[in-house]
Amino acid sequence: MKAAAFEFVRPNALNEVFALLDEYRDEARIIAGGQTLLATLNMRLSEPQLLIDIGALIELRDITVAGDTLSIGALVTHAQIEDSALVRRHAPLLADVAPHVAHRAIRNLGTFGGSIAFADPAAEWPTCLVALRGRVVIGGIDGTRRVDADEFFQDLYTTALRPAEIVLACEVPIAQEGFHHEFDELVRRHGDYAIVGAAVTGNTAASRTTNVRVVFLGCGNVPLRAKDVESRIENMVLTMDAVNDIAATLNIDPGADLYHSEETKRHLARVTLNRLLRKFVAAGSISSGAEGFHG
Repeated sequence: MKAAAFEFVRPNALNEVFALLDEYRDEARIIAGGQTLLATLNMRLSEPQLLIDIGALIELRDITVAGDTLSIGALVTHAQIEDSALVRRHAPLLADVAPHVAHRAIRNLGTFGGSIAFADPAAEWPTCLVALRGRVVIGGIDGTRRVDADEFFQDLYTTALRPAEIVLACEVPIAQEGFHHEFDELVRRHGDYAIVGAAVTGNTAASRTTNVRVVFLGCGNVPLRAKDVESRIENMVLTMDAVNDIAATLNIDPGADLYHSEETKRHLARVTLNRLLRKFVAAGSISSGAEGFHG
């Protein structure tokens, strides 16, 4: 199948993009890397009147640090994140997760902003942005605004973007001393969408876990925070026995998919959480200089 007929423009300035979006509204689509949109066009799941290519907007291709914030432009590719020394230093979770995103050929073209805007709940970047307490920088004809990642992802493929707005960048706090992260996902084959995955972030200094976030992917319509787990382990001295109990009693409703029942996905989420929290125990032992944690 081929895409339905559409008009194509490649603006050279953001204000042109905003004006076109304001004029065409639901009849326009933004294309950046095209790794998702082109497939939906060819399957005629999307039939826009106008396709707006934002690839000429070089101001959206920067990775920068200002104060205590790392900013990643919407047109930064997955591969650039994977290879960036700035990302590795200031947001190491993103650098570690990047190789899990599809395959290198796709990472060379697909964009960070495109993944965030598409908001696939099985994708890695939305979960990472929530785990890092990130913000989405949004632009439109009425100006620029920032939305916390927790509030940006609202439902299946549904975000806080208003008509005639686009993602300009994403911002995350730079990693401070004592910050630690872990990520894992269960996939049938490397490069596939994950059946279940999770990111855990927090501070492991002084033998306790603080500022903890536990966020699952593939377990709902949006990145799913396990807030009960977060509150349970906040300011806690983690032990292996505690990890086993916390993981075994994880209470989430992941929903079934075409291949896995809700019960199966809940079990896999518990397995994933156990693995990640065990790594946090090890990280805390290293940071404290102790042989292990003792409650």
